[in-house]
Amino acid sequence: YIPDFDATVVTRILDAGGEILGKTHCESFCMSGGSHTGAVGAVHNPYKMGYSAGGSSSGSGVVVALGEADMAMGGDQGGSIRMPSSFCGTYGMKPTWGLVPYTGIMPIEIFVDHTGPMTATVADNALMLEVIAGDDGYDPRIKAPKVEEYTKALGQGVKGMKIGILKEGFEQATAESAVNESVREADKRFKDLGATVETVSIPMHLVGPAIWTPIGTEGMTQTMMYGDGYGLSRSDLYSTSLMDFHRGWRRQADSLSETTKLFLLLGTYINNNFGPRYYGKALNISRRLTAAYDKAFKDYDLLLLPTTPMKATKLPEPTASREDYIARALEMISNTAPFDITHHPAMSLPCGMVDGLPVGLMLVGKLFDEMTIYRAAHAFEQDGDWKKM
Repeated sequence: YIPDFDATVVTRILDAGGEILGKTHCESFCMSGGSHTGAVGAVHNPYKMGYSAGGSSSGSGVVVALGEADMAMGGDQGGSIRMPSSFCGTYGMKPTWGLVPYTGIMPIEIFVDHTGPMTATVADNALMLEVIAGDDGYDPRIKAPKVEEYTKALGQGVKGMKIGILKEGFEQATAESAVNESVREADKRFKDLGATVETVSIPMHLVGPAIWTPIGTEGMTQTMMYGDGYGLSRSDLYSTSLMDFHRGWRRQADSLSETTKLFLLLGTYINNNFGPRYYGKALNISRRLTAAYDKAFKDYDLLLLPTTPMKATKLPEPTASREDYIARALEMISNTAPFDITHHPAMSLPCGMVDGLPVGLMLVGKLFDEMTIYRAAHAFEQDGDWKKM
């Protein structure tokens, strides 16, 4: 498919003097946090062949990590900017929902659609967000965004900042102790840099993925699949040529990835038997999760936790069971997905290496407070070489 108009983010990058090198490989319909479901094969980790690069923006993480591109765009509905950034050792920002226009990008589900920068440095990340943020007059996700000069956050340091270490972020079922230890060492560095660092408990964080699931599953089914990439009932800028092209999935549904089939079958089953009530219920409950984080933000400037509970995993073998194939695609989203439904900005930054693979630390901020995240991320980046930690 060749688009008939540029996405807003592309136009803004070009207008600012950027050069588009090309498109990178992503997961099949973006339904994977691994890197093994794409149409032309697996994407390998830039640090170790045979291991996952994370997903679904797999290629974007790899080209930045290898220096093939200075910056890349990612999409994030369940963590797909931050998870490949975690596995590949890059900086990935999921901005506040409604800060960066999604116009011209095929939606998965409007309530969780985010797009943002993936870069090799914090400075590049802040610069790219500065270029792409702001209302474009088309995207209905955009309400009243607070847009700032994000590069002004660089060099401001963290002295006087209060950071909450999210206890439940270290208690995921798939957590690796070495990853948790690496992130906890990082929180000590924030203390040394002048921040106040304390543990905070938000028990509802652990059920965030369960709240996300009906929204992600049913939304994807109705909007991206049966809605021909767009769905209905919003004043978007519709690419009708994409909608016509995308309808073709019905004629080759057997070629969809196992994860795309799973989400589509589940979403169809739920809708046929129960209608959209679970979507509605989950969205209602998401307000409680948002309030739980916001309560913590009354006392803390940022929350800190592992981006992914584990480092990059081995890519499934061609003979892997369906269960293993799907497990490798979904086991890493538990810390990232909750912030897609609460819409808080969240950034993954590399904080160390375990067994030759990067570890990602996530900083989460108040709505439209990307500036504070960049302040902390830049101070942390300048404090030392994460590859030697």
